Amino acid sequence: MRALRRVPFSAQVLIGLVLGVVLGLVARSMGDVSDGSPNWLASTLDTVGDLFVSLLRAAVVPLVLTAVIASIANLRGVGNAARLAAQTLLWFAITAFVAVLIGIGLGLVLRPGDHTSVTEDSARSVSTMGDWWAFLTGLVPDNVLGLEADTSVTDGVASTSLSFNVLQVVVIAVALGIAALKVGEAAEPFVGFVQAALQVVQKVLWWIIRLAPIGSAGLIGHAVAAYGWDALGSLGVFALAVYIGLALVLLVVYPVVLKANGLSIKQFFTGVWPATSLAFVSRSSLGTLPVTQQVTERNLGVPRAYASFAVPLGATTKMDGCAAIYPALSAIFVAQFFGISLGITDYLLVVLVSVVGSAATAGTTGATVMTTLTLSTLGLPLEGVGLLLAIDPILDMGRTALNVTGQALVPAIVAKREGILDKAVYDAPRGSDGFALPVDGTPVEVPGRQREAAPVPA
Repeated sequence: MRALRRVPFSAQVLIGLVLGVVLGLVARSMGDVSDGSPNWLASTLDTVGDLFVSLLRAAVVPLVLTAVIASIANLRGVGNAARLAAQTLLWFAITAFVAVLIGIGLGLVLRPGDHTSVTEDSARSVSTMGDWWAFLTGLVPDNVLGLEADTSVTDGVASTSLSFNVLQVVVIAVALGIAALKVGEAAEPFVGFVQAALQVVQKVLWWIIRLAPIGSAGLIGHAVAAYGWDALGSLGVFALAVYIGLALVLLVVYPVVLKANGLSIKQFFTGVWPATSLAFVSRSSLGTLPVTQQVTERNLGVPRAYASFAVPLGATTKMDGCAAIYPALSAIFVAQFFGISLGITDYLLVVLVSVVGSAATAGTTGATVMTTLTLSTLGLPLEGVGLLLAIDPILDMGRTALNVTGQALVPAIVAKREGILDKAVYDAPRGSDGFALPVDGTPVEVPGRQREAAPVPA
């Protein structure tokens, strides 16, 4: 056990990925797992991965609620909150605009719809649709917990599933935080309780995060066992185009933005790596939110008061992979597959939907929702979405990794431009767990009482 602890956490995650691929191939060799009757190894991998993601998602709500309330309650005397919010949304739009242009360009050059072996008969049904009103309705909480229930009836048996609307949780937390500010001294016990609760939640989060190597093995193993390389081969050009687009944004656009703002490219990517790697295997921006919050504050030096707003907002609206590159390529793929010509107006609509549409689907976030929104806006056949679902889990890994990286990038850029970034934290060496060390070199456990970054000036 001691020897394992000496292995860097990022290396443990990579080991989990490799082990998962091996186990997935073994499970696939034991028989077909796509007919609804997987073998014991495939079932085990699926269960392990699902349990890990469930633990991450369970921690999201208390983290967002306590972090946002605590950050607002500590904003006494701060007068530039509106400016920070405007700058954040502006940079969300700028990076999304560049990403969608890359997606359109790749679609026109590689023409994935002309190079596919799938047929229209293989399309799967799409049950979730994009809705421009989802954002507005999602802002209004139905209850104090932002809790939603969905009941379905199968063979005469009703089953109900519960979920949290994170956007509503943010609204509730903002309202409580502002109320605590207005109440003043009488709210101090409440604020103290919330701050203590935040420390407890962070400790629990670190325990969950330490399970990432095991969860990684289960998630990637099940993906390999369930889909293998057959599904990827039938849509190979489309998958290649998606990953080329993701790589261009991640390795070209983001470094250019960092360099233009005077930030070290190496420090950013080493700092954001714990969140990026976890996002790749978990395929969930919200599930990765706890880690994204940690790296943004602890590795990139973004003040907690600002990061508590920007990171949860980005987790629901900042999606360069799911809401920019992928919908653009999907729309062009569907148009080419069905022999429909797109004009300049159509491409402009793709750009518009990609830049502002992610906010409109914040209440029901997801690449499939965003793609149906884009296709319906262009008047393209929605059946085309079903053609791509076979390889969606494989593509979703890269999309989510890019999403999360961008969700940490924008707060760092805005903080730097506004003069509130703690450069000592940003430039600090990383510990064995992937998180920054304090200036004096003494390791600090991630979920402990964090070193405060530079205060947000009034």
